[in-house]
Amino acid sequence: MQHLYAVIMAGGAGKRFWPLSRRETPKQFLALGQGEGSLLARTAARLEDLVPPDRVYVVTGEHLIDATLRELPGVPRENILAEPLGRNTAPCIGWAAATIQRRDPEAVLAVLPADHEISDPETFCDVLRRAAEAAGAGDLVTVGLTPTRPETGYGYIELAEETAPGVHTARRFVEKPTHARAVQFLASGDFLWNGGIFLFRAHAILEAIAESLPSLSEALVAFDQAAARGEEAAVVKARYAGLPSVSIDHGVMEKAQRVLVVPADFGWSDLGSWVTAWEQAPKDGADNAAPAGSVLLDTSGCYVRTTAGKRVALLGVDDLVVVDTEDALLIMPRARAQEVRRVVEQLVEQGEERLV
Repeated sequence: MQHLYAVIMAGGAGKRFWPLSRRETPKQFLALGQGEGSLLARTAARLEDLVPPDRVYVVTGEHLIDATLRELPGVPRENILAEPLGRNTAPCIGWAAATIQRRDPEAVLAVLPADHEISDPETFCDVLRRAAEAAGAGDLVTVGLTPTRPETGYGYIELAEETAPGVHTARRFVEKPTHARAVQFLASGDFLWNGGIFLFRAHAILEAIAESLPSLSEALVAFDQAAARGEEAAVVKARYAGLPSVSIDHGVMEKAQRVLVVPADFGWSDLGSWVTAWEQAPKDGADNAAPAGSVLLDTSGCYVRTTAGKRVALLGVDDLVVVDTEDALLIMPRARAQEVRRVVEQLVEQGEERLV
């Protein structure tokens, strides 16, 4: 594992966690889920037995550099790759791979999002070791997560033959299915959730990008050349907006001739909305997740989050999300949690950027 590097993708806006998640403090910097500390800090902590801090790289926004360093004081400043703007996951992974390959031509990258909940970190590390070994041979590898319900909000991976213990080839990637198809996938036992965790040699993913996304590959070569001249930051800033905005899944993995998948079950949640925060939180007998001391009468299935010291009372309501901050209050049916971004968009239209 001496050539294993971690690339943590931490550039998301987290709009579905408004009003707690803001531009300067997106959800990866929040303490959500069951653990202590921010999602970003917990992501890095899970990797401590596999990757030392000096081999951890973080891709984030320019405006989040200082916040990232505060959360990850052991990670060197030069390991923070600051995107001028978000262009989805293919450009950020490509840039990280090119950067790390300059340091270590034999590097194997473990790429993972900063905003996932993992309840079994020991099994998580075992899975990454197995996937890293498979990636060491030059294959593109992804981690497939055992589905627990017919989820329509995730992509799926269909398993094919087993090539080594606990390692399969991927037959195909399937985008977010209808409920009926998701039920079929779950029943078949041949489909896993695509959780966005990838492992590959740096040179292998750069070769795959060159084949599938030549314009991105050309820009990454330009970044390398600029780095040799000491001008990488300026060239990145000038060219980043012109990079294709595409995910690594769509842009590369789905087009690759061979992808391996490691099935896993380590208590994964993507913490994608206030609903998943409610699912992960401790609850009372009526399925309410609320601060200690809350008054909840004839109330069930509610999620409450508020500033410290404020007493909350709910009477005769069910299945609500209530999130209160110093300058904003969100109240909505839990079933509509995916629509919070509409609130953010409306605030921007009203000229209330300070609230987002």
